[in-house]
Amino acid sequence: GRYKEAEKLYRQCLDTKKTVLGEVHPSTLGSMNSLAVAVEKQGLYKEAEKQYRQCLEKTKMGLGEAHPSTLSSMYNLASAVDKQGRYKEAEELQRQCLEAKKTVFGEAHPSTLRSMNNLALAIDKQGRYKEAEKLHHQCLEATKTVLGKDHPDTLSSMNSLANAVGKQGRYKEAEELQRQCLEATKTVLGKDHPDTLSSINNLALAVEQQGRYKEAEELQRQCLEATK
Repeated sequence: GRYKEAEKLYRQCLDTKKTVLGEVHPSTLGSMNSLAVAVEKQGLYKEAEKQYRQCLEKTKMGLGEAHPSTLSSMYNLASAVDKQGRYKEAEELQRQCLEAKKTVFGEAHPSTLRSMNNLALAIDKQGRYKEAEKLHHQCLEATKTVLGKDHPDTLSSMNSLANAVGKQGRYKEAEELQRQCLEATKTVLGKDHPDTLSSINNLALAVEQQGRYKEAEELQRQCLEATK
């Protein structure tokens, strides 16, 4: 978690590699990406975006547009843009990344599915919940098949789907999905894991939206007690 210190070391390493290996050497590009990640972890999204853009352009030049490292840079850039609230631009980057990953890795590769999930989230953040739901559903079914029903990525997809359903006012359906997600998350990650607590909170919201305030309060208390 000492990201500021890591940033300083990555900058030193990057400068040395640029001098010794050149700007488009794979090792140099790896350090450039690591530097951008360290900057992003500090919440400096604008600066991280700038670093990711440089990394993406250099990676395209050195390794080609379809190289996995290029796709990773595009994915990271989309994330930095998303975190600044520019969801339409993030959506466009995620679409490019998803289509390229389908070609390079195949439609069922875990990395492709993560890009599909992020695209759906970018769409969701623009209020296009029905469209987001459709993508989340595709992603969930594919992730179940590829990684298994209890994999953390599968549970994340289920949670995202439940949220998209709830935002369309289908609270009972959202509750059912959140309950499934919570039970699986408890089993896989444990009852005190942050993802489990997030699932309890999401379930509480779905219950509250149906007017069951006492039940929602009890769930929120569970969540609060676990964080003490």
